[in-house]
Formats: sequence, structure tokens, C-alpha cells
Amino acid sequence: MSVSPGPAAPSLGPPQSDPELQFDRLYRSAGTAVLGYALGRCASREDALDVTAETFLVAWRRRAELPNEPEEARAWLFGVARWCLANAARGDHRAQRLGQRLAEHLDVAALPDPARIHESRADTRQVRQALDALPADDRELVTLTAWEGLSPTEAGAVLGLTPGAARSRLHRARLRLRASLTSDHAELQERRRHDH
Repeated sequence: MSVSPGPAAPSLGPPQSDPELQFDRLYRSAGTAVLGYALGRCASREDALDVTAETFLVAWRRRAELPNEPEEARAWLFGVARWCLANAARGDHRAQRLGQRLAEHLDVAALPDPARIHESRADTRQVRQALDALPADDRELVTLTAWEGLSPTEAGAVLGLTPGAARSRLHRARLRLRASLTSDHAELQERRRHDH
């Protein structure tokens, strides 16, 4: 004779709550405290906001692991925040070491003089306007060769052009750019003569 087990026995453990609802409650109750924790330990407000955002992102991803008791969940969240702070500090340290290594190998003579950069603002504006008048692919071709130092063949490869097509388009784009800059320069000279 078989015996029916009957209805399932009620769970004697703490009631299980919805992880999303539990996360929402935790965010509302501890969000400001976690931000305060991060503000007290970060070099800038922006870093603290990043750590706080990362803390709640990790908490959201691991929301099924949230302890049921509010105080335990709060402590768990501060543990996540502590881990996020340590992770951010490691990232900052790596970035500083990389910056130091790059600085050791940087040719200071190759850096532009800041005073000279500001001297040529009007010219830069004219060049940018002339570049903006070019079709997007031609503008990219010109800037890849002139500013980024790529050869016409390399710049063409970036844009999916054959070497011959890249050289031809670059030549035509440079002619249009030169014509635009020459006419802008002539107009500027004419205006200057009339102003004086």
C-alpha cells in the first residue's frame, strides 16, 4: 500500500523575498551611506560616484546572494563597496605606473608648445571649416594622413579603399581643401584692407 506524502511542509527558515524588491529596499536605505563611505575614501567626488555606481552594479548582478536580514544585507553591501574601492585603487595604481613608463619614453621635444597652439586659433578655425566642407570620407582621408601620420595607402586601408583610389581621392580632397583655404585667406586679407 502506498502512502501519499500530503501537502508540502511549510519552510521553517526565514521567508524568502523577491531579490529585486530586496535590492530596491537596500538601494533606498543604504545608497547615501555607501556614497558617504566612498566620498571618505576617494580622491575626488567623481571617483566616489564611480565607486558607488560600481558597488550597486555588482550588488544588482549578485542580488540573488543578498542576505535576507536588512542589517546583514547592509554589511554585505559595504563589503562590496570595499572591494570596489580596492579595485579602483588597483586600477589607479596601474594607470599611474603606465603613465610613468610612458613619460620615461616620451620625447619632450615632440610636444607642442602651448603658447604656439593658442597663437593659431583663427587659422585652426579656418582649417576646420574647410575640412568640414569636404565629404566625410575625404575629410577622414586628409586627417588620417596629415594629423595621424598615416601613408595614403594606410589611410585608404582604414576606409576600405585600394591604394590607387586612396591616392586619387586624397589628391582631389587636398585640391578642394587648398582652394577653400586660399579663397578664405583672400577674403580675410580683403576685409583687413577695408578695415584699415
